[in-house]
Amino acid sequence: MDWKFWLETFNLWVVLVPLVFGYGIGRWLERRHYQSIREREQALRHVVALNTRYVPEGVVAGSAQLVTGGVVISSDYFKTFVAGFRSFFGGRFRGYETLLERARREALLRLKAQAQAAGSTLVIGVRFQTTTIAGSATPSVEILAFGTALIGPMGQAAAATRAP
Repeated sequence: MDWKFWLETFNLWVVLVPLVFGYGIGRWLERRHYQSIREREQALRHVVALNTRYVPEGVVAGSAQLVTGGVVISSDYFKTFVAGFRSFFGGRFRGYETLLERARREALLRLKAQAQAAGSTLVIGVRFQTTTIAGSATPSVEILAFGTALIGPMGQAAAATRAP
């Protein structure tokens, strides 16, 4: 291989090197985010989030407060590049599925953190609102989780306060 080979393949290397570098960095950042999510889920596992509309039987709540958790998350260029090929051939966009899963889990964690800060361990009526954000080269999505945090009498955790 002489210098002519490298010169002739320069355009290919200009595309391949950033793609491989972007893929590696993107995977590392995604793994780091998943690890952070797992740690925070473990720390907030005592805060229960239910999608039921009504207060569970036996739970006494002194007050209620709206809690929310929102996140905007974006795909990386490598996933967008691969998704372009996937849309041509058809099939599932696994890269986007993990993007949405991370966003939902992050929004729920933020909701639970806000409920805990309000002194609650029970959130009912949890719902998710999803919005795509247009105008960028990579797909972005906003997910908002919202619900009602039940706060027990005199600031006690509602889930721990049971009616006799």
